[in-house]
Amino acid sequence: MLSRWGPVMASSHTVLMRLVASAYSIAQKAGAIVRRVIAEGDLGIVEKTSATDLQTKADRLVQMSICSSLARKFPKLTIIGEEDLPPEDVDQELIEDGQWEEILKQPCPSQYSSIKEEDLVVWVDPLDGTKEYTEGLLDNVTVLIGIAYEGKAIAGVINQPYYNYQNNEKQKLKEHRSEAKAGPDAVLGRTIWGVLGLGAFGFQLKEVPAGKHIITTTRSHNNKLVSDCVTAMNPDDVLRVGGAGNKILQLIEGKASAYVFASPGCKKWDTCAPEVILHAVGGKLTDIHGNALQYNKEVKHMNSAGVLATLRNYDYYASRVPESVKNALVP
Repeated sequence: MLSRWGPVMASSHTVLMRLVASAYSIAQKAGAIVRRVIAEGDLGIVEKTSATDLQTKADRLVQMSICSSLARKFPKLTIIGEEDLPPEDVDQELIEDGQWEEILKQPCPSQYSSIKEEDLVVWVDPLDGTKEYTEGLLDNVTVLIGIAYEGKAIAGVINQPYYNYQNNEKQKLKEHRSEAKAGPDAVLGRTIWGVLGLGAFGFQLKEVPAGKHIITTTRSHNNKLVSDCVTAMNPDDVLRVGGAGNKILQLIEGKASAYVFASPGCKKWDTCAPEVILHAVGGKLTDIHGNALQYNKEVKHMNSAGVLATLRNYDYYASRVPESVKNALVP
């Protein structure tokens, strides 16, 4: 009798939770590919539209890996990836077939329990923070897999391939100096995941100290609008870092209180997964006017009215966006 129940139990998980569990394993594989390309030393950099809009071998391999692995397991999904790649046979070693069992043990929020595969859109940024990746700012880099239903971001997975990178480097330096082994290296890389109505997992939620206003904004796409908007927030400090995924991680780990980007430039695949993680812990991400972002498959890819995101006190920051900035950014 038990053997007859085996396969039934396995398929009793909802489509959404199976997809998230697969995306977790696929994102872990992606992180390993990102690290491997650096280790091999040939980044294969090409410029797309400008000197700040780059693509590397890691962007290409990771997108092939994520999209092919998902499409094999979930053939009716709509998958939208950042890179325009010619169709080609994908090397078998890029395919990840596993799923994270811990996620399958979690209950699916009831409002999503009957979602079908064909109702879901997956937004993929194979390597968010490519410019930083090419410059060796490796902890800025993330792999983003966002899942949307009826135009709303509802589940997401973020892999940070070089989480603990600085700890590792410090550790190596210490070992080199003292010639003595001091404990095992911190594990390199981590995967964070979340589903609206369930929560977000894989990190320690932390808030910026009360009354502190620390803004995180773009490192490589600065302009007058961006600066004017940041200045209007009257910040105590401004962090300029790469990657939208990385900036949302700063919000949930108490390093920054608001992510302010008053410019077109970031795309739906940059914000879909991070938005879910932020919303799952009570934060808020909108465009600069306060509109929710839409993620249905027909939507334009550019977030043309910028991004405003906070873990707490959203209204404080939203109320300070200058009218001149709003007028310049049309949704």
